[in-house]
Amino acid sequence: MPNYQFLELSVEEGVGFVKINRQPVNALGRELLNEMDRLVAEAQNDPAIKVLIFASGIPNVFIAGVDLKEMAALSDPADIMKVVELGQGVFSRIEHSEKPIIAAIQGACVGGGQEFVMACHIRIASDRTRFAQPEITLGIIPGFGGSQRLPRIVGASRASELILTGDLITPQEALRIGLINRVVSDGALLKTAREIAKKIARHGLPAIRAAMRAIGRGLDKPLEEGLKAEAEEFRSITATQDMKEGIRAFLEKRQPKFTDR
Repeated sequence: MPNYQFLELSVEEGVGFVKINRQPVNALGRELLNEMDRLVAEAQNDPAIKVLIFASGIPNVFIAGVDLKEMAALSDPADIMKVVELGQGVFSRIEHSEKPIIAAIQGACVGGGQEFVMACHIRIASDRTRFAQPEITLGIIPGFGGSQRLPRIVGASRASELILTGDLITPQEALRIGLINRVVSDGALLKTAREIAKKIARHGLPAIRAAMRAIGRGLDKPLEEGLKAEAEEFRSITATQDMKEGIRAFLEKRQPKFTDR
């Protein structure tokens, strides 16, 4: 198992469970961002992993934004831009992952934390979570993709209000506006995330990858281009053993036994 300073990875039944633990509040510093980037990249080629779950190892906080102390120590704008580009690059890698990434969110999820979960594909929140994009209150704006992903997820008008006020919102409000997929009780958060991940991991990896690519390739493109991408991805899996097994199992009224080939 790879060694990380701030991330703890365990793998079971096709699910990679990642616990973020950078005391005291999981602030996104350069070292943590680099570790996230490496882990997601390595997971793409790990046959034991079909799905990733990111959760916090610190009570009452998921990710409390960017490491402001680290940023404040940078006086050269060029150095600050390198951190911004690093964060954007890491979150783009997450967004374009061919293996789905689930965020299991509990506690404070603000600033860079909210930007992180918006790059994930499925977002499950505890009823004790609070969300915000509060950069405006610090005299800055979101820098890790918040000004771009938030409008695409919740609409330009609602995103403008959240970014320009910096207001905290409840998980119930986040669910209502489409920022997250589900709200569950605090005690059920990890159980729910694992159940969803295991349900996905039971399917064949070629189909999982193709579905992820089709969704990603079609986002923000005209429907015709998205349909073309879908057809190309469908064609890519027509010769797989898993497709033949899936159809055979359906006709024989049994559960398929996928081999990820």
